[in-house]
Amino acid sequence: MATPPPPYPHQPVGPYPGHTPYVPQAPHPPYGRQAPHALTPEQGAYGCRVCGSLPVADTTVYGHQGMIVLMRFRSRKGPFCRDCGVATVREMSAQTLWQGWWGPLSVFITPITLLANLGPWGKLCRLGPPTGGVMPPLNPGKSLWLRPPALAFLVPLLLAVLAVPTLILVSALNGDGKEAVLQVGQCVRNEGDGKHEALVVTDCKAGFAQYEVTGHLDHTGARCADGEYITHLRERPDGLASSCLRPLPLR
Repeated sequence: MATPPPPYPHQPVGPYPGHTPYVPQAPHPPYGRQAPHALTPEQGAYGCRVCGSLPVADTTVYGHQGMIVLMRFRSRKGPFCRDCGVATVREMSAQTLWQGWWGPLSVFITPITLLANLGPWGKLCRLGPPTGGVMPPLNPGKSLWLRPPALAFLVPLLLAVLAVPTLILVSALNGDGKEAVLQVGQCVRNEGDGKHEALVVTDCKAGFAQYEVTGHLDHTGARCADGEYITHLRERPDGLASSCLRPLPLR
């Protein structure tokens, strides 16, 4: 059996000259993974849900829709930046103003919904300008009370509020009511039917005055002139008495 040849005398034992031994290294983190930003509690864990901007407020905006018998409750949850949140509050509140009244219960729920949006609106208005978003924030647009739905709601409400003092003023100009004490020289009109007397004091120069008060049957022997009418007993400072009414010519 042949003996193997000895190793080459010029081959060194160990690492080759000029080469650094391999040293294992710690693995690199996956590409693109970075440490998360430290956000303040006001900003929440994410940016605005609409545009991605900061700072944000984590709040919910509400809306209501009445449908005669049925009703629908609406909500849109944040976080919102200032501009996107204010735009959302104005949009949903405007829709509630003209969609929320059409139902028996909705008449009471709608004002509660509008008042509930005041809290989110105030919270959003306290935020700073939105920055760092992935897209432009929403345009808040016109104020809620300058939008057509709000105007359509405010005009009838304003007319209803003005109707009460207007009726009081008209009543004061035309007379002081059915229970007024008749005085000699006053003019009246009868708003009752043929069976019930309803005399209202009015201006003698007005075209709708029908009678003039010429006297009272407040003592024995008093009587009205021919062609005059006699009223029912009416309250006077000195007691009950009837009055004499002279018909006025038509105008």
